[in-house]
Amino acid sequence: MSDELHNLAQQTFTLAQAGITYSRNEYDLERYEELKQIAQKLFSIANEEPIGLVEKILFPEHGYVTPKVDVRGIIIRGNKILLVKEKSDGKWCPPGGWADWGYTPAQVVEKEVREEAGMIVKAAKLLAVFDKCKHPHPRDIFYIYKMFFQCEILSDTMTSGTETLDVAFFALDELPELSLGRITREQIVTMFDFHNNPDKAAVFD
Repeated sequence: MSDELHNLAQQTFTLAQAGITYSRNEYDLERYEELKQIAQKLFSIANEEPIGLVEKILFPEHGYVTPKVDVRGIIIRGNKILLVKEKSDGKWCPPGGWADWGYTPAQVVEKEVREEAGMIVKAAKLLAVFDKCKHPHPRDIFYIYKMFFQCEILSDTMTSGTETLDVAFFALDELPELSLGRITREQIVTMFDFHNNPDKAAVFD
């Protein structure tokens, strides 16, 4: 039920935000604002989060609501993949983060790898674009697309950054506890499949 309620809240919020963006009738605007407040309450109930926190997260959203984009750099050396330990939850994932305004996806992933792992890399190939809600991640208040790029190492000096605690390479059979909001084991298996099959076409959804 909570998953269904969460999805309903997302749809309601999206409709309300579209109405606020495009409506010019003051009475309709009032109704869409009320609908937005209902969506926030639904989010609060579905995710067992205080309404104040939900409002704080959703309030900055202006205009027509579109998916947020998470970008990850995939670096495999031999039979091991590079992961960073996140300060936010103490768990591991490929370096990456939200796509930044003014940067191409490739530029974002190169910047994120440098900032989180200390390595200089070049984004070489788009491997996958996943809809987060179609994979076994924990629920997220935002609707998110996840982009994975194969990266070539230009400088392999490794050091943690302001948002990471550690950096290391791991074999598939020795993976540490993963930050499941950012990566799943199944997705890492897919990344190794790309490494072992260089001609494999990008996957999506």
